[in-house]
Amino acid sequence: MRANIKDVSQAAGVSIKTVSRVINNEKYVRPATRAKVEEAMARLGFQPSVAARALAGGKSFQIALACSNPGPYYLHGLIGGLRGRCADEGVRLIVHAYEIEADELGADVVTFFRQMGFDGAILTPPISDHAPVLDELERAGTPYVRISPGAQLERGPSVSIDNEEAARLMTRRLIELGHERIGFVIGHQNFPVSQQRLDGYLGALRECGLKLDGNLLQQGSFDFRSGQAAAEELLKLCDRPTAIFASSDDMAAGVLSVVHQQGLRVPDQLSIAGFDDTDLASLVWPALTTMRQPIRQMAERAAELLFSGETERVVLASTLVERASTGSCRAG
Repeated sequence: MRANIKDVSQAAGVSIKTVSRVINNEKYVRPATRAKVEEAMARLGFQPSVAARALAGGKSFQIALACSNPGPYYLHGLIGGLRGRCADEGVRLIVHAYEIEADELGADVVTFFRQMGFDGAILTPPISDHAPVLDELERAGTPYVRISPGAQLERGPSVSIDNEEAARLMTRRLIELGHERIGFVIGHQNFPVSQQRLDGYLGALRECGLKLDGNLLQQGSFDFRSGQAAAEELLKLCDRPTAIFASSDDMAAGVLSVVHQQGLRVPDQLSIAGFDDTDLASLVWPALTTMRQPIRQMAERAAELLFSGETERVVLASTLVERASTGSCRAG
């Protein structure tokens, strides 16, 4: 790990703010103190990045996380990944929760950025694809990093996984277990990742020679209640599915609750799979088979991109995690 401003402040025995003043060559730093900080930076091999210099010379020492996700476990992972990196850089993280269904979604976030004057921003779906927000940040010269963008991928640095490939792998695994009627709960319609995961499910069916039954598709919203509603509809079918793949763990937990209410055994009578591998996946019973999205690592990498000034597109690996909620098809 590269040395950061917090390491320098500890090594020099001064505050983070003092280190920032030295980095930015500000006045009112005593020569002896400046020399001590510069010696610590040299000893640690500390190289302040372009973004770090901007933060050091700014007035807010704050970055924003603009987010809206119905699943609290996803948000917890994001904040956990960002908080440590921000502390290392001596920067405060401000979380702005926006309402997905708001008519003036973009205007609300733009106003927030204008009023607060942040030194940088992390954007999550769907605001990470909202052109007016990106335009405003670029106009103001505010560095930003997008998490899981779905369009204009060349616009700014970003961190994501291959959602389509991840969903394809999970669907293929269920097919390998003998399931041919696999229900799928689609994520919120405003999130690009929802379509990407649906495309992965559909692609796996085609590759395995299975015909799509539209009755097996249910629209969700990435939250527990929408998973419940989807499960109720899927289990009404005369030829009901032998497996249900929900494109978030929160929705999969909702499916699981309905299945328990109806007295079905998991996975003997119905297999259930989720997506994300949040803490929730291990808390429900039986524990969920799920596609692990490295949420905390994605947040940490997004912070690193923001503080380093790098402009690359980072795609992290996802992992299929098998637990007790899936098994071989035993439908008669």
